[in-house]
Amino acid sequence: MSSPRPSIAEPRWVRFTLTAVALVFLGFFLALPLVAVFVEALAAGIPAYLDALADPEARSAIWLTVLVALIALPLNVAFGVAAAWAIARFEFRGKSALITLIDLPFAVSPVVAGLVFVLLFGSQGLFGAWLSAHDIRIIFAVPGIVLATLFVTFPFVARELIPLMQAQGREEEEAAVSLGASGWQMLWRVTLPNIKWGLLYGVILANARAMGEFGAVSVVSGHIRGETNTLPLHVEILYNEYNQVGAFAAASVLALLALVTLIAKTIVEWRMRRETAMLEASLSPEGGAASPAA
Repeated sequence: MSSPRPSIAEPRWVRFTLTAVALVFLGFFLALPLVAVFVEALAAGIPAYLDALADPEARSAIWLTVLVALIALPLNVAFGVAAAWAIARFEFRGKSALITLIDLPFAVSPVVAGLVFVLLFGSQGLFGAWLSAHDIRIIFAVPGIVLATLFVTFPFVARELIPLMQAQGREEEEAAVSLGASGWQMLWRVTLPNIKWGLLYGVILANARAMGEFGAVSVVSGHIRGETNTLPLHVEILYNEYNQVGAFAAASVLALLALVTLIAKTIVEWRMRRETAMLEASLSPEGGAASPAA
């Protein structure tokens, strides 16, 4: 019997150098700007920081950012699960086109997406006359911000679930149907439990993008103070007005949301790895006994 092939190990100095380069890069481009945001936000003291966050326009921007995310995420979940289920479980004409359309927001600039919504729903747009006749506002109002946010975020959930559901196969769902389960019972008791961590991972990514989106929202919002300014737009306005404390205070809220998102993402990844390891351990032969000799 041939001896097992030894693993290839890089020299210690190579590992040390690569690790040092990675740490320096992360520290310079990620950690340092993050620390600078909080330092600038607290430069005038904690009372000034709290006053900047208590400003009515800041509170309105925070609330609008949260509201848009709360509206967009359930729609993202519904679309993502439906699209992933259709792509992973069925063969139909136009399947490749659907996959391409799901990836479209990754290829199109958010600013271009915002301009498309203006051309469709603006006062001079394709549906502008009808919307004005029925006193419906989409552009320069909350519905336009929600539409722009949906466009830039809807691939995340679907893109996380499609490869996961393709890898899992359809055996468990077919077994549930053969035992008399209805479509909804199969969805709630078989499909969703199997994809729950991938679904949560996609929701976390979509939420981070929804709260931090700038380009598309900037085009359709109109920058109306206290009404259509989300938190990223509020930061831009304050910074352009040389209100450093207010701008960095609002930016610190976005940074805190990013840190919370990163922590949640790490926890989900850990749980996914743990469940995968437990599943592989349960499926592996017990005892590890050697095969009997001939």
